[in-house]
Amino acid sequence: MKPVPGINGMRRKTKKKHLRRGKNPEDDCTICMERLVMSSGYEGVLQHKGIKPELVGKLGKCGHMYHLLCLVAMYNNGNKDGSLQCPTCKTIYGEKTGTQPPGKMEYHVIPHCLPGYPDSKSIRIVYDIPAGIQTNEHPNPGKKFSARGFPRHCYLPDNEKGRKVLKLLIMAWDRRLIFTIGTSSTTGESDTVVWNEIHHKTEFGSNLTGHGYPDPNYLDNVLTELSAQGVGEDNLKD
Repeated sequence: MKPVPGINGMRRKTKKKHLRRGKNPEDDCTICMERLVMSSGYEGVLQHKGIKPELVGKLGKCGHMYHLLCLVAMYNNGNKDGSLQCPTCKTIYGEKTGTQPPGKMEYHVIPHCLPGYPDSKSIRIVYDIPAGIQTNEHPNPGKKFSARGFPRHCYLPDNEKGRKVLKLLIMAWDRRLIFTIGTSSTTGESDTVVWNEIHHKTEFGSNLTGHGYPDPNYLDNVLTELSAQGVGEDNLKD
């Protein structure tokens, strides 16, 4: 057997350090999967001035611990938008922003009630995003992206919780979190504008598609989805 040119050696064995996992999962850095008492798995791969590979940091809100070098690597591999999301519990630090392409969001009250909300008028939201060219923050910079099905009409009940959801959706829109560019889960088309994990009700008078009313859990569910994007009720000003 001949060695592969440019590759040292001809075999690899599992090293003891790869087997030394703590009995407590909190003993491990879940980014690089090395023990926290050892150096970051990014040692030799990533260098950052002032951060030694053995340094460990504790996130303030949730208390989860990681190598500082691993947190830097995770940030550098993300959107670099000034926010960081804990990989264990998904708590967001800073203000998360997305990659939603330019467009407009309109909203107004219409004098009709949604199924399940007979005593409330309805809020209609209209999203409109035109087709365009992808930028450096998108999957294929310089390539055209399509925008199917716009303008898209969505609905909320015009009650206290519905208006709260609307305020948070406006905030999510401003942070470019409602849509992104990717592959459509329904058509398989790539390089197209798609929803970004915040579900909307697009059917008005019924729920034949599952995207309408009645749905007694929808408002609570969408509040949870918004919170997962860092847009929670604590962001609302009185």
